[in-house]
Amino acid sequence: MNIAIVGTGYVGLVTGACFADTGANVTCVDVDEKKIASLRNGDIPIYEPGLDALVDKNVKAGRLKFSTSLPEILNEQQLVFTAVGTPPDEDGSADLKYVLQVAKTIGEHMQKYIVVVTKSTVPVGTAQKVKETIQAELDRRGVEIPFDIASNPEFLKEGSAIKDFMSPDRVVVGVESEKAKKLLTRLYKPFLTNNFRVIFMDIPSAEMTKYAANSMLATRISFMNDIANLCELVGADVNMVRAGIGSDTRIGRKFLYAGCGYGGSCFPKDVKALIQTADKVGYSMEVIKAVDRVNEYQKSILFRKLQKAYRGEPLRGKTIALWGLSFKPETDDMRESTALVMIDLLLQAGITIRAYDPVAMKECQRRYGDKVIYCKDKYDAVSDADALLLLTEWKEFRLPSWEVIHKVMRRPLVIDGRNILDSEELLELGFEYHCIGK
Repeated sequence: MNIAIVGTGYVGLVTGACFADTGANVTCVDVDEKKIASLRNGDIPIYEPGLDALVDKNVKAGRLKFSTSLPEILNEQQLVFTAVGTPPDEDGSADLKYVLQVAKTIGEHMQKYIVVVTKSTVPVGTAQKVKETIQAELDRRGVEIPFDIASNPEFLKEGSAIKDFMSPDRVVVGVESEKAKKLLTRLYKPFLTNNFRVIFMDIPSAEMTKYAANSMLATRISFMNDIANLCELVGADVNMVRAGIGSDTRIGRKFLYAGCGYGGSCFPKDVKALIQTADKVGYSMEVIKAVDRVNEYQKSILFRKLQKAYRGEPLRGKTIALWGLSFKPETDDMRESTALVMIDLLLQAGITIRAYDPVAMKECQRRYGDKVIYCKDKYDAVSDADALLLLTEWKEFRLPSWEVIHKVMRRPLVIDGRNILDSEELLELGFEYHCIGK
């Protein structure tokens, strides 16, 4: 089966490499000539465990290729997946210009039946716009060429994307014709053989499923952060509360961890886009709006804890160590990360920042240049620091040598934004320790 993936960002490249690994002939397309040249040379532009080896394997097998021209390879394909970006517009809604540009290009150049599948996260109704855009170009050309549209939202987690793709909880596919369903069933046959669930539905429901799923997960996070903030005020321990409610099978234990806010390329953008989708049809998503407000508040909570620890003493001139810059472990992605909010607040307060992250240092330097001091390891970061703020729960931060850290810090103050450290151990060693919800 021949398929094209338009867009070689996180979703497109992972999708292309994984489909190639199941035996499909895949061409990944991107207008960025520099990026395609790098991919052809074996350089992967994103950090994702195992992706470089998977790409290399399938390029060598001849199943994965790269191109800068969709028209040149379009009519060799049976399916074309759109995996281009849908960045938030000024009002928070998803910007569909790249999705619709791909549709226009397909309409301008297609010569035979193709199924056009939207992989990008898009609002309900986008597939219909894609269909209308393609048809408008066919009408302009004065030709009648059948085609189908479909929706196949991705549910990949950065850091475990390959496993998520190859062993999915579910695959959601929205179709409006039996012909498209048969073609997509054939593509996903390796997953059906392994008894993974492929759920077919109408296209609007598939589009809504992606937003609903991410918004539900974001809701659980913001709910626990709200509970954590109340726990601090009334003397409760959010970790005990989490264990108590998580044991209820109707609730479960996942996504109940309090912290300093969610980030990344999906949750913040999708929550805002769902709010805008509802607003446009005259409905107000009150729960989701509250989720967004709580998260924005939570991203600055460590700064407020820092201010409280210094009891009104000016922070200007202090040195603060940051452990973690990416929005979550196992990625270099800093989009919407708590670190961005914290760095801005610390710089505005006249604070010197010493930062360390296992993989996101280069991305931070791209954003902030020399405004931040980039350290060689976690111990270097805390040297002469007046406080340590833990922002990302990388494994290497869980069991450091606290005795060494106590000796090199100017003030042994630790503010744990992810509740992963042993408070008893730190207090015994003479640290001041603060976390979320306790």
